[in-house]
Amino acid sequence: MASQDTERDADGYSLSSTLDNDDRLLQDIGYKNSFKREFTNLATISFAFSIMGLCSSVATTFNTPLLIGGPSSVTWCWILGSCMSLTLGTSIAEITSAFPTCGGMYTASAYLCPKKYRPIVGWIVGWLNLFGQIVGLSSSEFGLANMIWAAVVIGKDGHYELTNGKIVGLTVALLIVHGLLNCLGTRYLARFTSSFVFINLGATLIIIITLLSMTPRSEMHAASYVFGSQGFINQTGGWNNGLSFLFGLLSVQWTMTGYDATSHISEEVKRAAYAAPVAIFIAVIGTGLIGWLLNIVLILCSGPLENLPGASGSSFLEIMVLRIGKAGALVLWTPVCLTAFFVCQTGLQAGSRCIYAFARDRMLPFPFSHSSLDLSKINTHTKTPIRAIWFVALGSVLPALLLFASAEAVNAIFAMTAMAYDLSYIVPIILRRVFTNHPEVEFKPGPFYLGPGWFGWAVNIICVLWTLFVCVLFSIPNYLPVTAGTMNYASVCTFGVVILSLVWYFLGYDFSSFIVPG
Repeated sequence: MASQDTERDADGYSLSSTLDNDDRLLQDIGYKNSFKREFTNLATISFAFSIMGLCSSVATTFNTPLLIGGPSSVTWCWILGSCMSLTLGTSIAEITSAFPTCGGMYTASAYLCPKKYRPIVGWIVGWLNLFGQIVGLSSSEFGLANMIWAAVVIGKDGHYELTNGKIVGLTVALLIVHGLLNCLGTRYLARFTSSFVFINLGATLIIIITLLSMTPRSEMHAASYVFGSQGFINQTGGWNNGLSFLFGLLSVQWTMTGYDATSHISEEVKRAAYAAPVAIFIAVIGTGLIGWLLNIVLILCSGPLENLPGASGSSFLEIMVLRIGKAGALVLWTPVCLTAFFVCQTGLQAGSRCIYAFARDRMLPFPFSHSSLDLSKINTHTKTPIRAIWFVALGSVLPALLLFASAEAVNAIFAMTAMAYDLSYIVPIILRRVFTNHPEVEFKPGPFYLGPGWFGWAVNIICVLWTLFVCVLFSIPNYLPVTAGTMNYASVCTFGVVILSLVWYFLGYDFSSFIVPG
């Protein structure tokens, strides 16, 4: 008979059996866990919601669909992108359930192909994902910095000179703050993270309710403006209406990415094969539905389009000022900024675990894998990869410097994030299907499984085709004519990373020490 005083975790499960099962599964994959499993179900779900940062991510990217394709682009692109993102998120959740390691999709990719392809597949997917981690964190910090400065501009009634130096300076300062916070022990990170979901969703719902209650019915836009042809406004300078409408997908695709962040912390999650994929699935559905409602309400209450984005440069904030007043808008803007702060916090945690996994598998060049700078080292006191944390934090400064080139160059960071992440996601999904019956590939489904029938195939095929489509779309400049200032650098940078990594691979990277997962 089991002892009645068996120690149990916060979710009510036997602590010893939970940890044994988690670590046994990790050993079967080929790794020994170096982290403490402190993330409960609540903390894991909160982490998954926080990486997408609903209201802050919408606030950061709301200008793009509104000012390029018009109000209807905002409304319809969000729900279209959310439905497609659900297929991708579900596919990633299935793979995470089978391979709950901090290496995420790149580790899974190496397992899901024959041995002779494992080094190059792991190499390409790994570098794509790492690139997505760095530009994703950089774009999030850049968005947060702009949100803070927007509040300053509103507070000073537009009488404030905002320079590129101030934006980049604040971005760097925020990266340092998040670097320091991520150096805390896993237990404190888990407790800190548990509250994120309540602030994220709470702030969103309060904004929705406040805008609806403070906007006179006579001043709300008609349904044809929110959902119909009256809201199709092409401001691209020459692209056709269909393309201008689809450019609105940037907002939802940037928001609804980073799903694999939860897989990167799976070695810190209790019952990871269950909790991590379920958290991804719940967060994608919740963010998609509540985000659609938020976008609809923002358009309903937006006022004249010609007044946006206003002095602050943020259409989201200007709409709140219009309906709530300056003081009320700034009060509600605080939790929005706090949500963005959480996005950056969780993004850096996920990114550092990704780079830790890289170093652990010897995928980084000397000296980052072989010397006193080894990024796979875990701090003995905090049980966190502090070196990897600062590598990602400082590396994320570089994309933010694009602001000194042009505003459009910075906008490319958001497109690069979606492209790099999503391309790294679909590789293991494709491999899982192409090599299903290969003798060297054994896919052992985890508890979260789409099944062997037509449904799983349909979900996987849809998400792959959709990802390829949006990657082509995000490679197109948003405005005509195309100049050095309006050029979209997303495809150049993303595929440049792939090409450079391949050149490095074929010109003699020393693979004698490269540990190929599986």
